[in-house]
Amino acid sequence: MSDQLAKGEDFEKQAEKKLNGFRFFGSKYEDAADLFDKAANSFKLAKAWDRAGAMYVKLSSCHLKLDSKHEAAQAYVDAGHCYKKTSTNEAISCLAQAVDLFCDIGRISMAARYYKEIAELYESEANIEKSIIFYEKAADFFQGEDVTTSANQCKQKVAQFAAQLEQYPKAIEIYEEIARHSLGNNLLKYGVKGHLLNAGICHLCKGDVVSITNALEKYQDLDPTFSGTREYRLLADVAAAIDEEDVAKFTDVVKEFDSMTPLDSWKTTLLLRVKEKLKAKEQEEDDLT
Repeated sequence: MSDQLAKGEDFEKQAEKKLNGFRFFGSKYEDAADLFDKAANSFKLAKAWDRAGAMYVKLSSCHLKLDSKHEAAQAYVDAGHCYKKTSTNEAISCLAQAVDLFCDIGRISMAARYYKEIAELYESEANIEKSIIFYEKAADFFQGEDVTTSANQCKQKVAQFAAQLEQYPKAIEIYEEIARHSLGNNLLKYGVKGHLLNAGICHLCKGDVVSITNALEKYQDLDPTFSGTREYRLLADVAAAIDEEDVAKFTDVVKEFDSMTPLDSWKTTLLLRVKEKLKAKEQEEDDLT
């Protein structure tokens, strides 16, 4: 480790010397870039992640002096990946600069990929609002490049987080849009019932029985096979339990579905919100009587 650290420091000193020197032939930036790259590798081997990241940032500057934007962007990506070990903010900053450069040279798919990575970093910090912003940017870029699967993955994240923040109309719109587009794709159509279930649960969270009833009719028109699924039955039965203000029925319906198809934590959280509202309503009725 200490050997690699010493090597890294030596390569860094040589690189700085090249930058501060003067050359009649060739380019001092090319020479320095090669040395910064070697320094970064040595620091990585020494697990000195901050120092490796700093070397990649300097490497990027050299590439920009040489008008090599693609190489500069890649160096920022490498810097970001080093900083991920020590500082999420530094990692995001480097990846954002990489995205700007990829956009400049028309590498939109690459830009989308690193927008998604920024979104994931914000997600890891539980910064849901910022995560939504970057998943939306990534989805937009992926969609523009016809990378549908990646676009849908990002959109689903936006919908998932929007629902967590109680932005139900936004989540519903996204899930319904994905379901519509998936119907025409043989690979994606099998996921339609899952998207409609998610949208339906968001409708339930609004606590409006008319809204969920209208949604179920719309979903039946969209996909005539949906009314024969367990997902449809769950939504319809929960809507009936809400209409009847029957907490026990609600619990039985959800428990039965979960015993056959285990509910993930997102669905469980949202259905618990529905149940709490229903219990509060039932309590109100009891208080009145």
